[in-house]
Amino acid sequence: MKVKFRKPEPPPEFQDVIVWAAWLYYVDQMTQSEVARELGVSRASVVNYLQEARDKGIVSIQFDPGSIENTLLSQQLRTRFGLEGCTVIPRTQTTEDLVPRLGKAAARTLSQMLQSGDVIGVAWGKTVLAAAQSISRTSLGNLTVVQVVGSIPGTVDFSPELCTSVLANQLNARCMNFLAPAVLSSRSLCNELLEEEVIANQFQAIRSSRIILFGIGDIAAESTVVRSGFMESDLLRSYEQQGAVGTIIGRMLNAEGEQVCTEMDHRMIGLMLEEIRPIPCRLAVAGGIHKLEAIRATLRGGYVTHLVIDFETASALI
Repeated sequence: MKVKFRKPEPPPEFQDVIVWAAWLYYVDQMTQSEVARELGVSRASVVNYLQEARDKGIVSIQFDPGSIENTLLSQQLRTRFGLEGCTVIPRTQTTEDLVPRLGKAAARTLSQMLQSGDVIGVAWGKTVLAAAQSISRTSLGNLTVVQVVGSIPGTVDFSPELCTSVLANQLNARCMNFLAPAVLSSRSLCNELLEEEVIANQFQAIRSSRIILFGIGDIAAESTVVRSGFMESDLLRSYEQQGAVGTIIGRMLNAEGEQVCTEMDHRMIGLMLEEIRPIPCRLAVAGGIHKLEAIRATLRGGYVTHLVIDFETASALI
């Protein structure tokens, strides 16, 4: 028979035991054991209360970006590529946790950018989803999160609509998903859809964005753009033949950061690369030496104002 434990009753100045525990730990600076004695619960319960306080946005733990942005490597990247901000996450012994670590760093950067009334454009990919999942809840109001690329085939766990929905949910924001596929069967059908009011309104929202969050992808045979079903390998080869080295928001770019177009681009629903630059805050998150060429091309193209990257790849860029 399971015994159901009740949360202790907090004093009248606190709305619940979670706020009480958070105050004792973060403000009164008690140890977890001292908080447990004060509340009359186990230390494990205190750990759970503190985690719940962070999840609910009662407590927001912020890492001063200046502490890591002022490193020599960050300064060199900002100077070389004209960036407003750059976060280089430190290296670790393993690479398996690179995506979640990049996502957490990007979430902190995005949180510090946000203002009430913001429209945030969101692309897709593993690092973008990791950032969306990691961002802290905010008290800012009137936020809108808008998907910048149409829906892709299949059910990948980092689809554009999922990335957008997760971020909107975390920020308690209005969510605008694209009601159209990323790639259509013909150019004429694409042109017709672009004239539909619901699609036109989506693009209007995207172009009013103050912030855009996107990842940077390579175009190897096992890359995300192929494994997701967004693009078949034979079509990818046609882009490579024209000099493509990487991809952002579903568009291909060459080593100089210029968009590489094929007939497929005229069947796609989503931003063109030239439409990214007018957005004031352009946060790119990417890492891994295999993406070096793609990241360098994206920076050369002037699509990024703020970069989150890992130490090894940042060093290779310099």
